Amino acid sequence: MAGPCVIEGEEMALQIAEKITTITDSLDIPYIFKGSYRKANRSRIDSFTGIGDEKALKILRKVNETFHIPTVTDIHESHEAAMAAEYVDVLQIPAFLCRQTDLLIAAAKTEKIVNIKKGQFLAPSGMQYAAQKVVDAGNNNVMITERGTTFGYTDLVVDYRGIPQMRAFGFPVVMDVTHSLQQPNQTSGVTGGMPGLIETIAKAAIAVGADGLFIETHPEPSKAKSDGANMLQLDLLEELLVRLVRIREAVM
Repeated sequence: MAGPCVIEGEEMALQIAEKITTITDSLDIPYIFKGSYRKANRSRIDSFTGIGDEKALKILRKVNETFHIPTVTDIHESHEAAMAAEYVDVLQIPAFLCRQTDLLIAAAKTEKIVNIKKGQFLAPSGMQYAAQKVVDAGNNNVMITERGTTFGYTDLVVDYRGIPQMRAFGFPVVMDVTHSLQQPNQTSGVTGGMPGLIETIAKAAIAVGADGLFIETHPEPSKAKSDGANMLQLDLLEELLVRLVRIREAVM
């Protein structure tokens, strides 16, 4: 799963999708285009949240129709599930909301794939209950995404023991590489990051058996309207994936 943090416009979304599709097709990697239609969790009230729900969701649909690839977006409240499900293939539950029962049930009832991000505050073992809520609501199409654990007040760490622990629940486990490198709660009110460690996090995840990767990427991260501090520059993605495929082949 890869794409911009948030949909900034149609041209940008199509540009990113075309570039990544070309790369993943050549490497035979299944690809899901990622883009948030709206960002609800912002540090400051003046932070960019989106270009409008319907406009962004229509762009996600156009990405799907243009490149014949599935798409994923986050939802934040129960009433958003049915709306977003009309446009995308995978509904993503944000990490801070992974215990919200009504949200999980609403996502499950759309019959779409539900990708649940592990809360930064939650042990890997706790994710079996989040996933089970979706299953108990009648939907077995669940993925779990690791995205680091809160360490102090302004940092995250990845405990790689969690990947095999969560895979044991019977669901695919994805590593959210870029969000795991966030440095939240900065005094500026803008989340920081350590993109120089993207390759390190990704390599380790593949080595311990992650089923997939989640990487936010942008042609110019410094100009991205959200999460630019921890995003991968789009031009660097192909070389990274080539190296990761080699690791994958070695550990299989």
